[in-house]
Amino acid sequence: MDFQLTEEQKDLIQMVRAFAQKEVAKEAALRDEEERYDPVLFKRLSELGLTGIPFAETYGGAGSDHLTYAMVVEALAEVDASLAVVLSAHTSLASWPIDHYGDSWQKEQFLRPLAEGRMLGAYALTEPEAGSDAAHLKTRAVREGDTYILNGEKVFITNGMSADIIIVFATTDPALGHRGISAFIVEKEREGFRVGRKEKKMGIRASETAQLMFEDVRIPVQNRLGEEGEGFKIAMSTLDGGRIGIAAQALGIAVGAFQRARAYAMERRQFGRPIAEFEAIRFKLADMATRIEAARYLTYYAAWLKDAGRSYGMAASQAKLFASDTAMWVTTEAVQIFGGYGYMRDYEVERMMRDAKITQIYEGTNEIQRLVIASHLFPKRS
Repeated sequence: MDFQLTEEQKDLIQMVRAFAQKEVAKEAALRDEEERYDPVLFKRLSELGLTGIPFAETYGGAGSDHLTYAMVVEALAEVDASLAVVLSAHTSLASWPIDHYGDSWQKEQFLRPLAEGRMLGAYALTEPEAGSDAAHLKTRAVREGDTYILNGEKVFITNGMSADIIIVFATTDPALGHRGISAFIVEKEREGFRVGRKEKKMGIRASETAQLMFEDVRIPVQNRLGEEGEGFKIAMSTLDGGRIGIAAQALGIAVGAFQRARAYAMERRQFGRPIAEFEAIRFKLADMATRIEAARYLTYYAAWLKDAGRSYGMAASQAKLFASDTAMWVTTEAVQIFGGYGYMRDYEVERMMRDAKITQIYEGTNEIQRLVIASHLFPKRS
C-alpha cells in the first residue's frame, strides 16, 4: 500500500483546489443562504473531466481510480460540501452501479452521458417508512410483458430536483423480502414521474434533496439493472462505495474548518498576544490535526482496497464512521476557537459545522456503520 501520489494526481488535485478557490468559494455562502444548486458548477466539473473519474475512457470516464476520486471530493469539500456531495452522489451512487452491474447497452446509453457530465445522476432507495430498514420497500414494480409498471415514493434524494438519470429500487416480489427487490434505471422524461417537494435542510443547502413520485411509470425491461431480485445486493454494494465518497466529503469539511481555525488563531489577539500561543488553543489544534490524519488514512485505505479489487465494505464503514465523527468534532471545535464570531454566518466555520452533521447520517447512519463493522467481526455461520 503506497499513498505516494503520482505527478498526474498531484497536478489534478492542485487544479481542483485552484478551481475551488477561484470559482466555487466566492459564492458558496450565498448559495447556502439561498439554498440554491448551481448547475453551472456541475458543468464546470464536467469540463474539467471530474464527473467520471474512476470509470473507463471507453464509456466517457477519465480512466483513473477511486483514490483519486476521493481526493477530488475531499478538495471540493474543503470549500463547499454541497458541491462535493453533488459529485459524490452522481459518481458513487448513480454511475458506479451502472458501471459495475450494467450491460454494454446500458453503459453506452446511461453511463457515458453521466461520466461525461452531460447528465446528472441520483440514487433513489430511501422511502418514508424505509430508511435504515432499507429491505422493506413499499415502491412496487410489476412486470407486464416487456415493461415494468413502477409506483411509489422516494424521499431525501440527493440531486433529486435536477437529476436526468435515477437508479430506483423497487419490490418486484413482496413474498421474497429483500430478495424480491430489483433495481431500475429511470430517465426523468418518463411519463408518470415527477419531483415532489424540495427539502429545506440544516446543511449542504446548495445541493438539492427532494421527494420523488412514481405513478404508473412504464420502465422497459432493458432498463432493469442486473437480474430481477438482485436489487438489494446492488443497493448495499453501491452504498459501500458511496461511504468512501462521504468519508472524503467529511474529511474535506474537517480540513477546511481546521485550516480556518488555525489561521484565525494566529491572527486573533487577546491578552496582548495571538490566541495560538495559548496552550488550550494549541492543544485543540493538535488534536484536530491528529484526528484529520487518522480519518485521511482510513479513507484512502478504503479507496485503495476498492481499486485493488479487495474486500472494502468494512474499511468503507470504518472510514465513513470515523471521518464523519471527526468532521463534526473538528467543526465544533473550530467554532469554539472563533468564539462569538464562529457563531455568525459571516464566518465559514458556521456553515461547515452545519454541513458536517449530515455526514453522520446519510449513506447509512453511524449507528448502522457500527452494525456493519460488527457484522464483519462476527460473521454469521451458515
